[in-house]
Amino acid sequence: MLAAERRDHLLGLLAREGKVVAKSVAAELGISEDSVRRDLRDLAAEGLCQRVYGGALPASPAVVDYAARQAVAPDGKEKVAAVAAGLVRPQSALILDGGTTALAVARALPHDLDCTVITHSPTIAAALLDHPRAELYLLGGRVFKHSAVTCGAAAVEAAQNVSADLCLIGVTGVHPGAGLTTGDAEEAAMKRALAARAAETYVLASSEKIGTASRFRVLPWAKVSGVITDAEPHHPVVAQVAALGVEIVPAG
Repeated sequence: MLAAERRDHLLGLLAREGKVVAKSVAAELGISEDSVRRDLRDLAAEGLCQRVYGGALPASPAVVDYAARQAVAPDGKEKVAAVAAGLVRPQSALILDGGTTALAVARALPHDLDCTVITHSPTIAAALLDHPRAELYLLGGRVFKHSAVTCGAAAVEAAQNVSADLCLIGVTGVHPGAGLTTGDAEEAAMKRALAARAAETYVLASSEKIGTASRFRVLPWAKVSGVITDAEPHHPVVAQVAALGVEIVPAG
């Protein structure tokens, strides 16, 4: 089988089955595992898969920079945001992560909602400046321009000194095996710090993130209250996540 044919076969497996097991593919095609791993390295370099132990998973399209992400699945993000905004109760404190889905949540909050919003995203804070009854706390630190958020030691330390009723957190990948993932280690650490300071944490997961994975794990499933997604309820990954005991909040 030519390299191009192997590539198409691997991409087909990722699309159909949501994973590639190198050992199985090698046996199926009668080639070495090293050949499969080389092909997966090439695909990963193009951003077409996320390599994991023993094979690969689909790569998330949400790892592109902030400006590009605004054009990715805007309808799905708005559906997720509308449901997430409904979880915010009057006079409660909300930790709102950065990212384009979180920005949609900020825009979906009622204009006159009396609440406290804690965020490490300047864009989230700016979006809520005209909400007269929302008290805003912006956590400082090094600005990670890729996602328009602060992160690093100073931001994590600032997060450790707040608490909230609810945390709404974004990720780039949602996979039953790989867990909740994102593409940057410091950003993942910041998300963990934020989630640790809330009584409940819900994940904002528009459908393009379901079944995909990025390099760095954010949280184990046991640390989240639920996943808000517009993915179809019968989606196999959604069913697998639900089987782990995680609440699925539909936003279809």
